[in-house]
Formats: sequence, structure tokens, C-alpha cells
Amino acid sequence: MKIVLVTGATRGLGLAVARQCISDGYKVVAVGRTMTEELTFLMQQYPDHIVFERYDFSDTAGIHSLAVQITKKYGRPWGLVNNAAIGRDGVLATLHERDIAELIKINIEAPVLLTKYILRSMLMNRGGRIINVSSIIASTGFNGLSVYGATKAALAGFTKSLAREVGKAGITVNTLAPGYMETEMTSALQGDKLESIKRRSPLGHLATVEDAAYAVSYLLSEKSFSVTGTTITVDAGSSC
Repeated sequence: MKIVLVTGATRGLGLAVARQCISDGYKVVAVGRTMTEELTFLMQQYPDHIVFERYDFSDTAGIHSLAVQITKKYGRPWGLVNNAAIGRDGVLATLHERDIAELIKINIEAPVLLTKYILRSMLMNRGGRIINVSSIIASTGFNGLSVYGATKAALAGFTKSLAREVGKAGITVNTLAPGYMETEMTSALQGDKLESIKRRSPLGHLATVEDAAYAVSYLLSEKSFSVTGTTITVDAGSSC
């Protein structure tokens, strides 16, 4: 059974990805800061297909140890889904430096470091899948999310160069760019703001976390062996 490591897997998109990976026959190593009822329920349903590793990615110094521990306990991962991230809503002029530093550390530094150490196992296996979860904000922008958008754009750039580095080893690297989905991170978008986003979509609705998880399913599969260095956007067409 192939191992897929999913970060930020306790809720929202990460949880949907974990659920889809189980459906596809993978064993999931779900990493997150705190256990949730939803993840507990999923683990009770599929005790042989998912495990939980508690980790806070603001502790970048411990990421190497985390990667070593996961590999020793569960084996070399086939897939890595860098989904864990934080959002800080606020215009740049008033955004606290502490918040800027935290966004950069968790949204860029942490996934780069985790990829560095998990990649070593994939290179030994001569195969693997790396998926970096970005956002359509990286290309469209959004008022009050300049630093968040910068971190997500950085992941897309990371994808392109890393894909060139590891392609000859049979490893693909791609970016998933979800649009606005009804998750905890977008819970502040209510009323007129949410309706305006829905109207922007040619389909007249928001994409769901399940829609995005289906794209991850494809990128993890053998069917995507010729797809690398690219971005798959799942946003119900709102950015077209």
C-alpha cells in the first residue's frame, strides 16, 4: 500500500484529500496541529488506512526529525501533499511584522523543508508525487491578502523549478490552485462578498473541497505520469 503524506489534514481541504486518498487505496499519514472530530471519525472508519502525526509547522527546526520519524514508522512516501497553511487578512500597511513572518514561515519555509527531506525517500524509490497547494489568489490577487498571495505564488514558483530537478528520477511536482471554497479559512466571507464571488463563476457556485481533492487524486495517480511543473486550477471558472 503506497504512503501519502498530507499536511493540514485535520479539516477542510486536507481532510477531503485524506478521505479521497483512502478511497484510492493509499495509506494516509495525516499531519496537523490538533486532532478534530472529523479526523477521528475518519480514522475510526478506516483504522488500517490512516494514521495521525501531530505537528505544528511553525516549528521549522523539527521538520527534519518529523520526516525521519514518518519514514521509519510507515515507510517511504509515494506522495506528499503540502496543504498546511495559514491566512492573515489585513492590508499590508497595517499588518504586523510578526504576522508577516509567520505567514512566510508556515506557508513557504515549512513546505520547502518538508519536501526537501521527504524527497530523499522518493529519490531512493525512483518515483513519487509532490503536490503543492497554492491558491488562485497567487495569480488574481485579493484585497487584504497581499502577503498570503505572495506565499502562495512562491509555492507555484517552487513547483516549476523542483519539477526540473527531480523529473529524471520519475518524480512529478505540481501545484493545485483552489478557488474560494466553503472552509474554515474562508468562513469570514459571508453575505454580499460571498455572493459576488459566486457570481464571478461561470457555473454560478463555489468549488468544493471534494472537487479539489479529485484533482489531487489524479495528480497522485499513475495516469498523471506526464504531468509535471504545472498548475491545476479548481475554482468553478471564477478566474477565467
